[in-house]
Amino acid sequence: MRNPIGPYPGRQIFLGKTAHGNPCFAYLITGRSPESRQRKAVRVDDVIRIGPLSDQAYDPLRHYNGVRFDRTSGVLSVSNGIQTDASYEIYKLLFNVNSSPIKEYLENTLEGAGAEPDSYHTPRIGGIITFKQGKPVWLIGIKAQSAHARVVQVEPAAGRLIGVSTYKGSLDNPEATDAAVTLPELEFQGNNAEELGKYIYDISASEYKGNDIRVCSIGGIYSGNGDWSVFINNVQN
Repeated sequence: MRNPIGPYPGRQIFLGKTAHGNPCFAYLITGRSPESRQRKAVRVDDVIRIGPLSDQAYDPLRHYNGVRFDRTSGVLSVSNGIQTDASYEIYKLLFNVNSSPIKEYLENTLEGAGAEPDSYHTPRIGGIITFKQGKPVWLIGIKAQSAHARVVQVEPAAGRLIGVSTYKGSLDNPEATDAAVTLPELEFQGNNAEELGKYIYDISASEYKGNDIRVCSIGGIYSGNGDWSVFINNVQN
C-alpha cells in the first residue's frame, strides 16, 4: 500500500475509525527542502508541537502546534499551522455550551488563516474530532489560494481513514490540492496509536534528491472519557 496522494503529499491529515470503531487521527509531515526536514514533533502536555531540531530561529510557517486535545471532553484539533489553536478553542467552547459543532466554524477559521504566503501558496488544512450527545463528529477541510475554504463532515466506517493533503503528490512539481476534489481514503485494520502512526509513516516512504522526505508522523486513538493515546514517530530527534 502506498500513500493515496502520491509520493509528495506535503502535510496530510487523516480522520477515521480503528477496526474496533474508535475515533482516530493521523498527521504526516513531509518536506523536500533541508529547512522543511529540520523539524520534529514533541508532546507537551495535551499539545503536540512541530518545532526545530536544535536552536533554529522560530518560523511561524514551519513551527506551530500541530495537535491539541482536551482530556475532559475529548475534543481534538489537528492542522498544519496557526489554525490548530483557534479551531480547538472554538470547538471546545461549543462542546462546553452544548452547541452544535457545525462545519462552518472550521471553514471560517481556515478562511481567516488563508493559504500560506510561500511560493506554492500552500493550503491550510485542518481536522476536528468532537462529540455531540456522546457521538463522535469528524470535520476535515482545506483552504487553497484560489478557492473558498471547504470543510466536510465525514462518517468513516470502522477500519477506514479519510484524508486531506496540502499537495497533489508530485515530487518534482508540487501543486496545491484542489479543494473540490474527492477526499482520499485508506483502510486501517489496527487498533492502537503506534500502529496508526507507523502505518502512515511506512506507506509514505519517498526520496527527493537522495533524501527521505518524511519528517514525522503522529497517530492518535480515542478510547473514551476524554482519553487520547498518542504516538509520535520522528525521523530525527
